[in-house]
Amino acid sequence: MTDRSDNLGINKGFPNLRVPCPRSSNPLVYPLVARGEIRYPSPMDAREAFVALNLIEHVGPVRVRQLLDFFGDAPAVLGASKRQLLQVQGIGEDTADAIAGWEKTIGLGAELKRIEAFGCRIVIQSDEEYPALLRQIYDPPIVLYVKGALSPKDKNAVAMVGSRQTTHYGLESARKLAYQLAYLGVTVVSGGARGIDTAAHQGALAANGRTVSVLGTGINIIFPPENLELFERIAAHGAVITQFPFNRNADKQTFPIRNRIIAGMALGTVVVEAHLASGAMITANFANEYGRQVFAVPGRIDSPRSKGCHELIKRGAKLCESVEDILSEFEYLFPPTNRPPSPNQTGVLPALELSETEQKVYAVLKTEDETSIDEVIRASGLPPSTVSVALLSLEMKRIIKQLPGKLFVPNR
Repeated sequence: MTDRSDNLGINKGFPNLRVPCPRSSNPLVYPLVARGEIRYPSPMDAREAFVALNLIEHVGPVRVRQLLDFFGDAPAVLGASKRQLLQVQGIGEDTADAIAGWEKTIGLGAELKRIEAFGCRIVIQSDEEYPALLRQIYDPPIVLYVKGALSPKDKNAVAMVGSRQTTHYGLESARKLAYQLAYLGVTVVSGGARGIDTAAHQGALAANGRTVSVLGTGINIIFPPENLELFERIAAHGAVITQFPFNRNADKQTFPIRNRIIAGMALGTVVVEAHLASGAMITANFANEYGRQVFAVPGRIDSPRSKGCHELIKRGAKLCESVEDILSEFEYLFPPTNRPPSPNQTGVLPALELSETEQKVYAVLKTEDETSIDEVIRASGLPPSTVSVALLSLEMKRIIKQLPGKLFVPNR
């Protein structure tokens, strides 16, 4: 079989990309055997073995866990005979045949070459980089294809999802909430789709914050195609990840599988706009199943795009009108710091650092019970526009609060 990736176009940020196309009957099969000779060298390391297991049909995270419990490690699973595999609880004839004959049906060598050429990395569950919250779910992905970098800061992540067909109100709400979360040091996780997902990523990037996009395709397939530049920016300021091998197109199965990762990576999931049958509702259901908080942004009572959010609120989701509604729920969960300690660290959760300008403004506010903006300008010696921006920033960081009459006080 000809490797279809040979004909892919080259792109500076995401090389070897292709836009979605109809799936073949079996696009993940790349034969390794020619005239009875196995091309893939043996032995292999655990990471390569997990990539191979991820390519095999009938093998998912739960079955891999059962196999590892029985055989001890991934290379031993691939080296097992059919008779040995059938001794594992939950492994039937089809799965045993697929694993025992993996060298004849999947192209591990070709997949590893694609990974290297694309410039992405494989992260497995034993890696420190593997998202800690995702590792806790019932069926964490065997492998993650990662473009960019996952970070320990991602343990403070909030997912934001919603409809592809959205309103101006929904888009602006998603951008604003994502901006505020990212500005405060929270990683925003979404699915890179049109509509609310795109707005959430854009808001986080506008705040120079971290965001992670979880794809429902192979990492080399940009869907939707117009988000190519967005995905490049996400990879530069966070990560684009997927559990699917190269060249895997989206279908009705891949998006629910993707949605469980979005919910699994986050402390909570915010649904901004969603039809009752929206995929965002699936993500919310996963979050609820994992014991994570679900938030819903209310909308117009006569809008079909708000029906899903209103249904979630009826079922116990927290109504979300502002970033305060999200942070107040998680304040006790955020650890004291996401960053190395520094002299200007405030200790306010989730561990924020102040710019030089913010420190000057805050120093003025700490000396008075109630301070007007004019007094802050006079005492700090800063331009009015600079003071206004600093006050807004400190307010968003929940370090100060504004009282009626444009008076400001420390948020004690």
